[in-house]
Amino acid sequence: MLQAIQITKKYGAETVLDQVNLVIQPGERWGLVGANGCGKTTLLRILVGEVLPDGGKVVFRPSNVRIGYLPQGMRFAGEETLDDFLTRMGCNLERTSAALAEIAEQMAFGEKVEQTYDQLLEQLTWAAQGASRASEVLAALGLDALDRSLPCATLSGGQKTRLSLAAVLLSSPQLLLLDEPTNHLDIEMIEWLENWLGNASQAALIVSHDRAFLDRVVDGIFELDGKTHELRAYVGNYSTYLEAKIAEREEQRQRYQDQQQEIERLRGSIGRVRGAANFRKGGKADSGDKFAKGFFANRSLETMRRARALERRLERLLQEDALEKPHPDWQMRVEFADAPVSGRDVLVLQDLAVGYDERPLLTHLNATLRFGQRVALIGPNGCGKTTLLRTIVGQVPALEGQFCLGSKVQLGYMAQEQEDLPIAHSALTAVLELGRFSETEARSFLSKFLFKGDDVFTPIGSLSYGERSRLRLALLAASGCNLLLLDEPINHLDIPARARFEQALTGFEGSILAVVHDRYFIAGFATVIWEVKEGQLRVQSLS
Repeated sequence: MLQAIQITKKYGAETVLDQVNLVIQPGERWGLVGANGCGKTTLLRILVGEVLPDGGKVVFRPSNVRIGYLPQGMRFAGEETLDDFLTRMGCNLERTSAALAEIAEQMAFGEKVEQTYDQLLEQLTWAAQGASRASEVLAALGLDALDRSLPCATLSGGQKTRLSLAAVLLSSPQLLLLDEPTNHLDIEMIEWLENWLGNASQAALIVSHDRAFLDRVVDGIFELDGKTHELRAYVGNYSTYLEAKIAEREEQRQRYQDQQQEIERLRGSIGRVRGAANFRKGGKADSGDKFAKGFFANRSLETMRRARALERRLERLLQEDALEKPHPDWQMRVEFADAPVSGRDVLVLQDLAVGYDERPLLTHLNATLRFGQRVALIGPNGCGKTTLLRTIVGQVPALEGQFCLGSKVQLGYMAQEQEDLPIAHSALTAVLELGRFSETEARSFLSKFLFKGDDVFTPIGSLSYGERSRLRLALLAASGCNLLLLDEPINHLDIPARARFEQALTGFEGSILAVVHDRYFIAGFATVIWEVKEGQLRVQSLS
């Protein structure tokens, strides 16, 4: 169905993809994993024709395979409404039919629009297939109650993702190319998508950092190596892939250790052989006994030949046959500054109601976040989780009731869509504005978050979503706060980075309230669950 043959892509002098090969057969579902910035999104964009490769080619069989592509950051045109967007994506049966009738009328007057007519006719067929499932899909994704005249730009991050996903699923694709489809989706929506994909017949290539999602959805894993820029295939789900990687790494570690032992053994042997040769030079070979002199001279020559043979073998081990020392796949070190001690009750909600324009999303919120607790705030998209965080940081006024911050509480806030980052600044400028570092110290600090060399001068607006997430983490880590409010902080982070961030949060000495939908992350990070259900807040302790 899809074959990529020796795809190569460079940006300037930097190689992103190097002779990448992949094959996807009908019905197969593959996950695509790799570190942030290694080229996963670039590969998907090459497959759909948005980016041209520098070498290689992409082949579809048949050539008119219908592709459903979900980009990582869906963009909407100007004041485009929900209805406009669904029409543009080929999911509006009524509008497509009207457009087809208009083209047919133009053809009747002799206008040469046959190609457009054929395209619309095929699109009408897809729209008709999607129309029979539209109500089910839109309802399942929580979009059926939205006004179709609503501008897409006013939707939340989760609603934008669900709208884009609905358009892709309703376009009757034969091949799905999905770039982080679970970002901004709540747990209920993720589980619905898992079930939908499990029952679907479409082939799929899915970029995702959600470990539970990959375990439940894919039959194989493609790993894109950020160092060699090559692609490797592993049969099985994410857990199977992880077991294979651990076994590979252990084998590599053992081979490296064996080689190091062999090198030390050779060095010892060379030293002993050369020592024996020198002894013979200074012993019997130098006596007046002609027989002894000839005998030991020959033995010394033989010993030196043996030493040179050992040295040549050692040289090969150190150069031509040298094995690279195994290293962790992810080197980011998330270390938060020491958190000042706050009062025992860090955040208290008292009959709080939050929302917009007198329209409450959450009411009668009563809960207390205590010092040292790590709270996961979960619930359906659009239920008010982000609004609650924005109310606490002062961006949105409370509608009723109140909230109180404890003594000596210093807030650190990470917004869901990274809208608080100064996109015209560089990473270096953003860190320097904190006033805590010299330029040398700032560059050293940023290197812990994988911003090295000239990377620190790249405008934030030109960074990938994953790179922006790393920068936002860096700014939080340096801020010296003792209460973190995190709105989906691990979106766009790759799997090793999520695990490392989870470890850092576990070691954070302050308190945390985080909106998170990654089930693995919640299990490893949270001590308390705040669940929003039917407009109310339910508190569950996990300790």
